[in-house]
Amino acid sequence: MPEFLRLQTPSEALARLLEALPHDASPGGEDMPTQDALGRVLANDVRAPHALPPFPRSSVDGYAVRAADTFGASASLPAYVSLAGEVLMGTRTTLNVQRGQAALVHTGGMIPSGADAVVMVEDTQVARPGEIEILKPAAPGQNVLLLGEDVQPGETVLQRGVRLRAQEIGGLMALGLTRVGVIRRPRVAILSTGDEVVAPDADPLPGQVRDVNTYTLSALVTQAGGEPVLYGILPDQRDALETAARDAYASCDVVLITAGSSVSTRDITSEIIATLGSPGVLAHGVALKPGKPTILAVCGGKPVIGLPGNPVSALVVAGLFVTPLLHRLLGVQAPRLTPRVAARLTTNIPSEAGREDYVPVRVSGEEGAFVAEPVFGKSNLIFTLVRADGLVRVPPEANGLPAGAQVEVLLF
Repeated sequence: MPEFLRLQTPSEALARLLEALPHDASPGGEDMPTQDALGRVLANDVRAPHALPPFPRSSVDGYAVRAADTFGASASLPAYVSLAGEVLMGTRTTLNVQRGQAALVHTGGMIPSGADAVVMVEDTQVARPGEIEILKPAAPGQNVLLLGEDVQPGETVLQRGVRLRAQEIGGLMALGLTRVGVIRRPRVAILSTGDEVVAPDADPLPGQVRDVNTYTLSALVTQAGGEPVLYGILPDQRDALETAARDAYASCDVVLITAGSSVSTRDITSEIIATLGSPGVLAHGVALKPGKPTILAVCGGKPVIGLPGNPVSALVVAGLFVTPLLHRLLGVQAPRLTPRVAARLTTNIPSEAGREDYVPVRVSGEEGAFVAEPVFGKSNLIFTLVRADGLVRVPPEANGLPAGAQVEVLLF
């Protein structure tokens, strides 16, 4: 009970959690096909095995020329060049463009020796068979992708900790790197407790509710780069929770326990977590709404978090603590930016000084004139979040926010 009364701010609690982790808390690496690595985090720096482009290429359909032969050309006074031939796609050309010559080249085609620019086909016309009129001048290097212009051999193109997006996948494939080393997804155990909780496919009896937290947390863990491991629904019994917690602790990298974190005679979560290892519980209670009865712990180097049972509270708290925790374990160098918009508040938001509030809002309007309408609801009503587009943070020093105030909305 006493530790619950010493509430920490969310930023203080997160800092304590991350500082208590071992310096090398990574779950280790694994090798996988690049085509399957979208969203994964690189385990090592990647160096280019060769240059990109591997040969000078045209970026347009047109004629490869000596730029000097086009200087001063215009529609009224074109420059005339003879056609030396055509660069065939997918082959190494043997053409050599001499003074006063041009070679037909297609987008991506190799630039023949002697040429240093490409004139777009729409800036030319055929004067007679074998002769081309140039209607616009070209500067040296114009419409040419130079050897190694994108990547030089041996260059570090991607660094450890980068989360692979579509463009990184494409870049690796362009270099012929069809396998890549990534950080293994941290295994995150999800334990849901409550005698009143039943599976989503069950028909609840009076007094029962379907399990929501297992699946919202599983989705959030996956989105953050972890691998959820579901332990099912546990009864409100110490022995059952202790057995499951120890099993989860032994086989997973992170343990999440929902419910059982409120101050009550049945609150045994904190006691069980404390037995898993030192330093144990770092925070039991955070100056936060929703989510005050959160438990944060590191036990023998592994993070263990007790989340409130109410679905809104559990999801908001997981976003504030579990997501950055997983980014730390993965070694993510640049976590995804949270999209934000500025909006005008339509209704007063009450709050208590000393507590950080996160209020769901619905956003409407047009860019530059967005409004944010609070979606008020209790923390056990999941559709409060479903109906919202994001959250507005009320800082702990404020006694609420007035209607008309400009706020920043953290979009989902």
